[in-house]
Amino acid sequence: MKPFESISNPRELRRKLRLNQSEFWSKVGVTQSGGSRYETGRRIPRPVRELVRLVHVEGIVLARAKGDDLAVGAYLRKTNPQLYARTKKAVSGK
Repeated sequence: MKPFESISNPRELRRKLRLNQSEFWSKVGVTQSGGSRYETGRRIPRPVRELVRLVHVEGIVLARAKGDDLAVGAYLRKTNPQLYARTKKAVSGK
């Protein structure tokens, strides 16, 4: 998934991860009621889509991420996607 790529069905992603709405949306700073609206068709703002991607697709724990860490990761991903993929694989141990 590319940065800012549309998350076509956040409900499906949430269910795949076996999280309730509160668990899923609170990890990206959205209330359960706000997340419910996104799941029923309201347009998800670009920053929220990116947070959902980072947290629930990429597996980044926002509480531990720092601005420089995110900037370096984004730069590496853009300029050298193969090195980014190898580094990500090495870090995750998979």
